[in-house]
Amino acid sequence: MKKHSDKKVIYAALIGNSAIAVMKFIAAVSSGSAAMLAEGFHSTADSVNQIMLLIGHKRAARPPDEKHPFGYGKEIYFWAFVVAVSIFCVGAVLSIYEGVKKILHPELVKSLYLPLIVLGVSVIFEAYPWWVAYSEAKSLKSEKGFSGFLDLVVRSKNPTIMVVLLEDSAAMVGLFVAAIGISLAHVTGRPIFDAAASIFIGVVLFILALFIARETKALLIGESAGSRDRERIQQAICGVTEITSCGQLLTMHMGPEDILVNMEVEFLDDLSTDELETAIDKIEQNVKAAVPAVTKIYIEAQSLKKKPAKSKTLAE
Repeated sequence: MKKHSDKKVIYAALIGNSAIAVMKFIAAVSSGSAAMLAEGFHSTADSVNQIMLLIGHKRAARPPDEKHPFGYGKEIYFWAFVVAVSIFCVGAVLSIYEGVKKILHPELVKSLYLPLIVLGVSVIFEAYPWWVAYSEAKSLKSEKGFSGFLDLVVRSKNPTIMVVLLEDSAAMVGLFVAAIGISLAHVTGRPIFDAAASIFIGVVLFILALFIARETKALLIGESAGSRDRERIQQAICGVTEITSCGQLLTMHMGPEDILVNMEVEFLDDLSTDELETAIDKIEQNVKAAVPAVTKIYIEAQSLKKKPAKSKTLAE
């Protein structure tokens, strides 16, 4: 996915969440609803998260330097992990706390119509960024050949699309649950329904935070390219006629569209310097044609039969 597309998704989500967070807090204060307050916390957390992702994109775009020769691409993974912590602390914990507080100290929902109007408007505001994220995810699914959206969420190395799509999906669920809880609490006069809705929203956010943290942790500590990409890279390298055999292939995502490749190969005997350079050019062209996200290629030229041989490394 292109960087401008990533930012388009983030800006859409930021505008939508910022607008409805204010409305939700106003409705929460006027109605005394714990579920509506939980939704306010949810939207606030989402807004902060979009800002964090924007910071991550800006910092990840910095060029390589002496201290970070492979660049700063993994910054986006760090900030996505911070997003998971934000969802847990601001969204999940506060929502569950307000629900438990409402159970221990019951308070009737004072107003029904204002919260429902705000929730209805929120659906519209949430629907737009969700649709933008869904459209980008659909495009990415087609481009990368994922079998479905669950496969995309699990195997995609792009945290932006994963975070925004999951956040907005959780938000839509939260709006629906809040509407039911507030309505039941107002109609029956039992605040327990409002409290239960708040706790449920908190649990959903807790699960979401754990999932995002798990996925971004794997990328932070160094996750390889996907199996399809690894297979394409290996075929691209081993298909060069000047190579007689291939050894271990190592890959790592340095960013969503920044893959490092290292592979052991054995070249034909008695290749001249010009022929070796031609073979190296073929490797680079083949790999980047097969997987455009590859930006750095390291080839270890050696004997795979454990014979003494010179080692040559190519890096781009």
